[in-house]
Amino acid sequence: MTPATAVAEAAANSADIVSLHYRITGTVPETGRLEADAFMKTDPPAMSMEMSAAGREGNGPLPVRFVDEVMYVGEAVKGKRWFRADPAAWGGLTVDNDSHGVLPRQLESSPVVQSTLLTGSKDVRVVGPETVDGTRTTHYKGTVTSDGLRAARDAAPDTATRERLIEGLDQFVGLGVPDTLTMDLWIDGDNRAKRFRWQARADGDGGPLDLTVTFLDVDRPVTIEAPPAEDTTALPDDAREG
Repeated sequence: MTPATAVAEAAANSADIVSLHYRITGTVPETGRLEADAFMKTDPPAMSMEMSAAGREGNGPLPVRFVDEVMYVGEAVKGKRWFRADPAAWGGLTVDNDSHGVLPRQLESSPVVQSTLLTGSKDVRVVGPETVDGTRTTHYKGTVTSDGLRAARDAAPDTATRERLIEGLDQFVGLGVPDTLTMDLWIDGDNRAKRFRWQARADGDGGPLDLTVTFLDVDRPVTIEAPPAEDTTALPDDAREG
């Protein structure tokens, strides 16, 4: 199949993913270098992540969970192990996501949707076969612009494809990329995304975007629970973003 067809098929197959274990490495504007290990599920929506970021105070990775529209962050506050903030949203459209400034905005969205952005590329090409985390894949590469995503959306052959492209356009806008995003996508033998990488300059002086996301396990059982109520306290109003 052509590179564009392969990328579109991988995007279509991603729509059925119900749970995911994934790893994030790289740099994002404003935050700088970061690493994260995360689990997510779609029904009901929930996410659990441990994130290490440049300049972060404290010992070890920062635990963050989103359960039932509440965010829990593993920081000792008022003698409790977790603080909570609500309403909080993760994994939706950019305008809906809200981690109260705890997560970089690039980490507030579902990586499943983010992996589909290359469907809006007009120059996607094959780089070649590569092994990623022990899995044989085919590496694709291209550039993505908002105009390209809009054109692909308008030319979508069916409703499901159009909805995926609308979500992809939303993700692109949310990244704060002023013009062009370079994207690498590695697709496995099941025609699903295994890894993707974004590279771009960003608006302002916050530094470049260079982020790699690797899918470690797909559709294996994932349990994400809220911490015990007696071990949480509300995030103070003066600590909330904005």
